[in-house]
Amino acid sequence: MAKLADDAVFDFIVSGAGSAGCAVAARLSESGRYSVLLLEAGPRDTNPWIHIPLGFTKVFTDARVNWKFESEPVASLDNRVLYQPRGKVLGGSSSINGTIYMRGAPADYDGWRQRGLEGWDWDSVLPFFKKAEDNERGGDGLHGSGGPLRVSDIPKQWALPSAMVAAAVESGIPANSDFNGPEQEGAGFYQFTASKHRRWSAATAYLVPARKRKNLHVETTAQARRILIEDGRAVGIEYHSPSGIRQARARREVIISGGAFGSPHLLQLSGIGPGDLLQEMGIDVRRDLAGVGAHLRDHFNTYLSFRCAEPVTMNDLAISLPRRVLAGAQYALFRKGPLTSTAISAGAFIRSDPLLERPDIQINMFGWSAESRTPDRVNPHPFSAFSMSPVHLRPDCEGSVRIKSPDPLAPPAIRYEFLRSAYDKQAILHGMRVCRQIANQPALSRYMVEEVLPGAACDSDEELLADVRARAVANYHPVGSCRMGAELDSVTDARLRVHGIAGLRVADASIMPAIVAGNTNAPAIMIGEKAAAMILEDAA
Repeated sequence: MAKLADDAVFDFIVSGAGSAGCAVAARLSESGRYSVLLLEAGPRDTNPWIHIPLGFTKVFTDARVNWKFESEPVASLDNRVLYQPRGKVLGGSSSINGTIYMRGAPADYDGWRQRGLEGWDWDSVLPFFKKAEDNERGGDGLHGSGGPLRVSDIPKQWALPSAMVAAAVESGIPANSDFNGPEQEGAGFYQFTASKHRRWSAATAYLVPARKRKNLHVETTAQARRILIEDGRAVGIEYHSPSGIRQARARREVIISGGAFGSPHLLQLSGIGPGDLLQEMGIDVRRDLAGVGAHLRDHFNTYLSFRCAEPVTMNDLAISLPRRVLAGAQYALFRKGPLTSTAISAGAFIRSDPLLERPDIQINMFGWSAESRTPDRVNPHPFSAFSMSPVHLRPDCEGSVRIKSPDPLAPPAIRYEFLRSAYDKQAILHGMRVCRQIANQPALSRYMVEEVLPGAACDSDEELLADVRARAVANYHPVGSCRMGAELDSVTDARLRVHGIAGLRVADASIMPAIVAGNTNAPAIMIGEKAAAMILEDAA
């Protein structure tokens, strides 16, 4: 597609081609009535590792398709800097994630409605989940069929994940065949945004079918610099391109879909945000909104690793050239073998306290283990091993996203505060101990040699918390930094319109007023679907 001329005019401009942005742009252009420009800072999704499920271990640290953000030092975690991968490519983080399809609990969305956000209760958002979904199990009251987003199961015959699920059930956790079904609690296999053993990103789902539409223009390697605002109205976007700084203008609306880091960053660069911060950076204040970049939330997790008695883990693949060659041939010729899975196949949802109404811990079961995860690489253990990762789904603490410089190309300051409350500590400790209970069940006895991390000698609450401070991380599900609501420091209303600026909306996970219990890609796509429907209603 030819590059745009400067000052090109469209009905709608969508900034950010991630999980939500792809859905918004595709739906707005669907009827052919409106012209749509979709801007993406990264390249097209031509990197072959994007489309191979296990390839996420490659793109996890690849600067060509990954922003590779880092947090500021986290005082409560031994002043460590936390790696924050985010997709910088068509499809955004849906092109580099673990492909798990998880909506969260219905009560999460009912909680949004209880905050006064009309239209965001479970019964109101379910139709948009279903509209997006094409589930290989077929459609029913809770699932969709025929939507653009393919959702599939993994082969259940894989021995190690099957044994982990069986061990979880032996430990007393009920079996659950569908985490997006009537109940979230229990142990079972995940579903994935994949089809025929290939990743099904938001770009594949929404942009591939739309690529021939003459009214949709997708501009890659186009990083937004600022929103153009005239007389209190958003009228376009200024962006970096390979040919220099360009501008595009919108007749109707500008929709920001840069994610929980990118959206508040762009708003602040454009003069929309905390007035004191903007003045400090020498940016003219267009709208003093204290909530822009505030209330950042994420899940919080650590992991326990176990040496495996049989060579059935992804570590065995990583440390053996012949195994890697064989796996590549299996995938290339037959779409079979270890490359067809992300090796995050199964998990469990539990409550850290029996008095809680719903689960607050997700235990991910990995067919691999790592010594470390850094911005440069993932370092698997040099021996056969697997892991279980307890994820605290509702940490008490919040963080923030704030510009560090008026330079649009400078990354923002990402600040987290984890492990501050007694509840946060109790929950993660409970999750770790349940992982150990699962590991000691008969179903895993044939595979179990020993606990490698943190190791059996690390046992008291004090020792485990010290290990958490040394190794735990944010779970790559950032939300809330442009939260919707009626509070004084909210950023958008329930229709995702930015308070005080006409013609401007935010549509991505940053608008969540509270984090959902589970992976956030499916909810982000739902937000994109619902945003597009509201925009079209308002445009009629």
